[in-house]
Amino acid sequence: MKAYIEAMGILSPKAIYRNLSPAALVEHALERKEGKLNNTGALVINTGKYTGRSPNDRFIVDTPNVHDMIDWGSVNVPISREKADKIYDKMCAYMQNRELFIVDGFVGADSEYALPIRVVCENAASALFATQAFVRPSKAELESFEPKFTVLAAPGFKCDPDRDGVNSEAAIILDFEKNRVTVACSMYSGEIKKGMFSVMNFLMPQRGVFPMHCSANIGSDGNSALFFGLSGTGKTTLSADPNRWLIGDDEHGWSDNGVFNFEGGCYAKCINLSKENEPEIWNAIRFGSLVENVIMDEDSRVLDFNDGSLTENTRTAYPVEYIPNCVIPGKGGHPKTVIFLTADAFGVLPPISKLTKDMAKYHFVSGYTSKLAGTERGIKEPQATFSTCFGAPFLPMHPSIYAEMLGKKIDEYGANVFLINTGWTGGPYGVGSRMKIKYTRAMVTAALEGALNDVEYELHPIFNVYVPKTCPNVPDEVLNPRAVWADKEAYDVQAKQLAGMFVKNFKKYTNMPESIINAGPKAE
Repeated sequence: MKAYIEAMGILSPKAIYRNLSPAALVEHALERKEGKLNNTGALVINTGKYTGRSPNDRFIVDTPNVHDMIDWGSVNVPISREKADKIYDKMCAYMQNRELFIVDGFVGADSEYALPIRVVCENAASALFATQAFVRPSKAELESFEPKFTVLAAPGFKCDPDRDGVNSEAAIILDFEKNRVTVACSMYSGEIKKGMFSVMNFLMPQRGVFPMHCSANIGSDGNSALFFGLSGTGKTTLSADPNRWLIGDDEHGWSDNGVFNFEGGCYAKCINLSKENEPEIWNAIRFGSLVENVIMDEDSRVLDFNDGSLTENTRTAYPVEYIPNCVIPGKGGHPKTVIFLTADAFGVLPPISKLTKDMAKYHFVSGYTSKLAGTERGIKEPQATFSTCFGAPFLPMHPSIYAEMLGKKIDEYGANVFLINTGWTGGPYGVGSRMKIKYTRAMVTAALEGALNDVEYELHPIFNVYVPKTCPNVPDEVLNPRAVWADKEAYDVQAKQLAGMFVKNFKKYTNMPESIINAGPKAE
């Protein structure tokens, strides 16, 4: 291992700790004063300045072998080979004479497509996260383990923006030529996780695997279901079904073999977490778990999940096996149902609608939800949010590639696609009310069990989606969003306004086929 480390450019390490158990990593973290234990035994840390991803500090090394494959722009920002190498060399020099924590793991639960990686960490807490986040090799696999990608995480290293040619002290650099990800200055664990997710979003399509930012579960009949959705839409809540088994909560691939989890753990938001509403996550916060930026009482060591004074993006990381009804390894058959989740704060989208293949491509590329008034400073009215393919920050290639892969999978395996609005009904936020969770769960169940396959549908005149006239355990009037508005004309105005936002947003996607463009909402 020392030879490997020296080949990286890290000379004379003080000590090398490879593949320590979670218990040993926790001991090191406590000894190094990286964090403290809470009353249930989880390691609680403060990530300092960086409490979330830093999108302005993310770069991809621009080399001839990848230049024409990357969708360059505000998300995928190029950095030269020379600049990337200089930062990497300086980080390696910084890591000299320090303790190193090494974690070997796989990205991908399907052995046919699993990517072996090595994470080299400055901190024991980062290594604990990597141990939980990725699929853990067996003892036999470790004996012949050869990493194909390396992650170098050095939160104590600070870039010099002027000299290094970056935007701040932090830099997250993806290098597809030298097969490495470097994370400088940020202690936020999500940079390690999403760095490798971005790598998979580049590598997997080249192997015919559709990479997805979604949760997945499986029923007793062996049929899988996918749940796409941005933060706050109910992706984690709705996929955690006591009658189904969880494959994973965030990142998956869809291959010719079926669906498989990219991860070996979960990285859940825990702001306002309660035992009553999310018992699985609540009970997973125990010894071996990592908790980030949650305020803790120093005497009782009790966590205050309602305190967002450090950040609203409080997190906990734990192995997927901490969830009682999980699938190990995280694999399932081909999905029969694909669900797009949105929380429409304008209160105009149907609570459930069925999508054709082209409609599915349109809404997949759009990735719509809305921010709520009062949840963020300066937001007084609901604001439309569009995140390409429900994962814009993590897609190195053009969105059309991922959209085509979705369409191909729908065709090959006959999956039904539904758009479910978990947001407002009867009026916008402040006037209407949030869709009742019991109705949403009933709609999801109906979609999963095929109860909507033979019902009558009508085409929505504005949003251009098929709305069922009936759904088991849901009142018929709830299914028609216009019918539950007291002011029908106000509904029409608001619906056309949102449709216009869809149309405006979609214009940025050049070279999209007319069939997909025409499958979207109609603003006029």
